[in-house]
Amino acid sequence: MKRLKHYFFVAILIAGLTAGIGLLLQQVLARMPLSSGASLQAVPMTELFGLHLWAIAFLFSLIGGILLYSVIVFRNKKGDVTDGEYIEGNTPLELFWTIVPLGAVLYIAFLGGQNLQAVELKDPNAMRIDVTGQQWSWRFDYPEYGITSDELYLPVDQQVLLRLRAVEVVHSFWVPEFGPKQDLLPGGLVRELRITPTKVGDYTVGCAELCGRKHAFMTAPVVVVSKTEFADWVARKMAENPCNTDDQIACGEYLARGNGCLACHSLDGSSGIGPTWVGIFGTEEALADGSTVTVDDAYILESVREPARRIVEGFKDSMPVEIGKNLTDEQIQAIIALIASLNQ
Repeated sequence: MKRLKHYFFVAILIAGLTAGIGLLLQQVLARMPLSSGASLQAVPMTELFGLHLWAIAFLFSLIGGILLYSVIVFRNKKGDVTDGEYIEGNTPLELFWTIVPLGAVLYIAFLGGQNLQAVELKDPNAMRIDVTGQQWSWRFDYPEYGITSDELYLPVDQQVLLRLRAVEVVHSFWVPEFGPKQDLLPGGLVRELRITPTKVGDYTVGCAELCGRKHAFMTAPVVVVSKTEFADWVARKMAENPCNTDDQIACGEYLARGNGCLACHSLDGSSGIGPTWVGIFGTEEALADGSTVTVDDAYILESVREPARRIVEGFKDSMPVEIGKNLTDEQIQAIIALIASLNQ
């Protein structure tokens, strides 16, 4: 009878601790961006997180509750120097704490598989967007519309297939409110991530993989709009593309922003990873090997195609070779026109 009394009070203590800690952790989860339910994929992930937090609360309470009860109830009384009862083992208990945790782990694994299936559910009508991550900017290409943007525009309730690639080092695409994230790998490897936004609003994509000096600033706006507003944005972007006009300078700036050039080169004379473009065209520049070069069309074209060949003194070879592979000669000429205009 006395033993049953201990079991009863321990059970009450464990239940109370579990409820208190579990509710506290659920409040923390409710304040996390993931719980906003901004994407279809975030919902099952939030539910699985919630289940894990209840499991954490229970296990902590089970261990901590029994320890706390034992320290208080079974502590040595003053003047008691006798030995405690010798316990050799308990086969039923050992079987219980082997079989039950194993079953719990297998059940959680089953739920994890279901969760992964829900997150990766494919929509055959998903809109494709090519995402390029490079030190330290994002580029978003919409091949269906011929649009390149430095901000990610998405229609609500429409699954998008993000095809992700990195230029030089590993990056990681993550919008916290959307839930899942995916690493981007260099070397021409393409990873995929499917997102179905469910709430109109403004978000931010960041890099979740330490990628160098300006890692913390590798962000880009993510805007989820209605399908009508998205269609208007597409029409506006197509009309605003200066490369569809005769304005080479505007086209050059459009390409420089879209390809991440301005993450290293500035248009206002400020210092950066690479030389500023202000006032550099036509000047004589000292190179790292001790020679000099005139910054003209030929040198800039060469620097884009073979960035490591002739480096300006005081700078390192930080430019990804993939940029030169992605740009045509006509596009590079537009960027050269932009650089030359900054001497005026």
